[in-house]
Amino acid sequence: MDPYTGPGTDPAMDPDTGPGTDPALDPDTGPGTDPGMGPKPGAGSSMLRNGVFEMRLLESKLFQEDLAYVASLDLPWEKLEDSSIMISGATGMIGSTLIHVLMKKNREDRLNCHIYALGRSEGKGQQRFMEYWDDDSFTFIQCDIDNDEDLRKAVRNAGLCMDMRCVDYIFHAASNTHPVAYATDPIGTVLTNIIGLNNLLRFAADVRAKRFAFASSNEIYGENRGDVELFDEKYCGYIDCNTMRAGYPESKRAGEALCQAYIRQRELDVVVPRFTRSFGPTLLKTDTKALSQFIHKGVEGEDIVLKSAGTQYYSYTYVCDAVAGLLTVLLKGGCGEAYNIADVSCDITLKDLAKIIADYAGKKVVFEIPDATEAAGYSKATKARLDSRKLQGLGWTAHFDMKTGLVHTIDILKEIG
Repeated sequence: MDPYTGPGTDPAMDPDTGPGTDPALDPDTGPGTDPGMGPKPGAGSSMLRNGVFEMRLLESKLFQEDLAYVASLDLPWEKLEDSSIMISGATGMIGSTLIHVLMKKNREDRLNCHIYALGRSEGKGQQRFMEYWDDDSFTFIQCDIDNDEDLRKAVRNAGLCMDMRCVDYIFHAASNTHPVAYATDPIGTVLTNIIGLNNLLRFAADVRAKRFAFASSNEIYGENRGDVELFDEKYCGYIDCNTMRAGYPESKRAGEALCQAYIRQRELDVVVPRFTRSFGPTLLKTDTKALSQFIHKGVEGEDIVLKSAGTQYYSYTYVCDAVAGLLTVLLKGGCGEAYNIADVSCDITLKDLAKIIADYAGKKVVFEIPDATEAAGYSKATKARLDSRKLQGLGWTAHFDMKTGLVHTIDILKEIG
């Protein structure tokens, strides 16, 4: 059992856009579904603080270098010229990093790609994207994607016409993404990966979008049966479907099947990037995955808390490599195909991961027993390493090894903290 690393396998996703319905996850506007709701008492100073943090992130020379690497990739960027892209889960780790890359291309290379960022909380959107809030190429749309009527009303209110190609590309990255969210909001976890996905797929088909990308996860592979070292895209391992924790991987599996149905029945062009456990300076403070907690401890100069023997062996990806993989799939992938985004240079056991961070921070690794809520959200997988040869065949290669990615993350967060 993985006491921490489990489920948060798609940092891509954002607990705010789907039914990450626990108001505790949003310190500023509660559930965020009612535009008429004002911020909580004291939220103004919190929003300002978080907004300043995001501004400092964009002022970080190291973070800008990482974004510049992605923006300089040899990709068919012309497909995004004078186009538009809608991103659910926009305030999440991968969604926000993708937006930073695209806005960099807009401002420096005249990409002229309009970004529609979907989220449940406008307050959180302002925190993440204060730098772009008044930019003509950026629009934040507050909505609940699990409610089709609310989604379409919000889109219309943003000035988009529903009977023409108002959006060229859609990236669905919204989902609960970490153990505590899985345990406290299991219904919401399933709904966003199926109902929310269906609403966006139908919208994409109705407006005749050029391409749809569904952010899937390494968790769809389940437990390694002991017959392979690396999971390729055809592998299918064991998942005990009759458990609460199965809601996340099973809904991702069902979501991929739903994408195939839209390809066949609505002739929608869909690709499926499968993310592994990603990390980087855009991680959410509410993220309870092991690596995220390790990083926060490292930044704060505290001992690293390991809540298991640490023998779990997983693939990880630095967020800028993950976004580079996503863009490669979006712009070069084949319709209906799934692609693993991972690299063996970032495959590591949890205990070795904890040690790298502890050594870099000058601290030690300590052990602690997880509480019942945490334990309920943990993945049962003990070994999940991905084979990325299919994605490499499109020209993608990882730029950041594990230590480099961790050092960049910690240094950037220390710099802006």
